[in-house]
Amino acid sequence: MEKEKIIKELVFKTSRSSGSGGQNVNKVSTKVELRFNLFDSEALNEEGKERISEKLKNKISQEGILIVTSDSERTQLGNKKKVIELFISLIEKSLIKPKKRTKTKPTKASKEKRLKEKKIQSEKKKLRNME
Repeated sequence: MEKEKIIKELVFKTSRSSGSGGQNVNKVSTKVELRFNLFDSEALNEEGKERISEKLKNKISQEGILIVTSDSERTQLGNKKKVIELFISLIEKSLIKPKKRTKTKPTKASKEKRLKEKKIQSEKKKLRNME
């Protein structure tokens, strides 16, 4: 994955943020929406596109556009930086291949411990019936 190539393919859209904030919210477009066309991207290979589309399916539109938004900062520049960081972290996390689990058998000591505890428990219950 080449970050520079991916960043060149990003499209930004700004709008007014929702919520409280007084006059600033009503006047300034600080909310930033990042759009990334996943399927037309040349920076990612097919395997990467498949993995990203599987992991981030709730953030991808039907047209194959990954949408990430931020309106937590008071400035447009702050939100733009934040949305880029979020986008890069999402892409990096979704491209990590999970480790394959190796099967293990219980050790001799753990088997003996389990059987010992089982005997103790059964003895307790036998004693309860005798009372």
